[in-house]
Amino acid sequence: MTKTYLTLLVLTAGVLSCKQLACAADPTHADQPALPPAEAISRLKEGNGRYTSGNQQHPHESSEERTYMATASYENLGMTAAEAATRRAELKTSQHPFAIVLSCSDSRVPPEIVFDQGLGDLFVIRVAGNVIDDQSLGSIEYAVDHLAVRLIVVLGHQRCGAVKAARETIAAKSEAPGHIQSLVTAIQPAVEATAKGDLKTTVEANVRNVAQALRSSTPILKPKVDSGELKVVGAYYSLDTGAVAFTDEK
Repeated sequence: MTKTYLTLLVLTAGVLSCKQLACAADPTHADQPALPPAEAISRLKEGNGRYTSGNQQHPHESSEERTYMATASYENLGMTAAEAATRRAELKTSQHPFAIVLSCSDSRVPPEIVFDQGLGDLFVIRVAGNVIDDQSLGSIEYAVDHLAVRLIVVLGHQRCGAVKAARETIAAKSEAPGHIQSLVTAIQPAVEATAKGDLKTTVEANVRNVAQALRSSTPILKPKVDSGELKVVGAYYSLDTGAVAFTDEK
């Protein structure tokens, strides 16, 4: 095999790879339809409405189970084996999520269940306190840039343990053990801004801070937000009722 032939092979592979990435990032590509932000929000609201009323399209997510999860942990069974197999077959070669959800890691707030969505519908990043770091931001950028997702939801929730711990740690002028302190540091601006408020006020402030940080993030997110191509909204989940209130729909 000649040196020239090897060079041509490398160049050809590079061109094909670039074309594949461009196709994945192109929202107008026939195999990658992009759902406009307003339609994506409507779909999430409709799904949450089904969830809170007990009329889910996905099985084993009853309103009784939701009530139980408001105060205790519960193992949700998800889809039936046949339904999951069918959906997995559809997603073997590509994914087309219509929204990104950055949510807390709390086991009582799984976005796919809360919004009554299934495999391949949501691109989910879960971190205690729904905060961002370089890795989570990179994941979000990937979904926006390569999967053509046009809506980001920052989802906080009632009685968030991470925010509560941050409030208590800062009030005590101490530090949390291990890497938990990194969460306290990330949530600290919201704690300081709501020193006279309650936990819910701090949770909502933290959601607003994270949403604004995403809107202003360069080089990928901010230009798309400014052009109206991408929307970032905040939301608050009630453990008591299962309802999601969109708190910041800029």
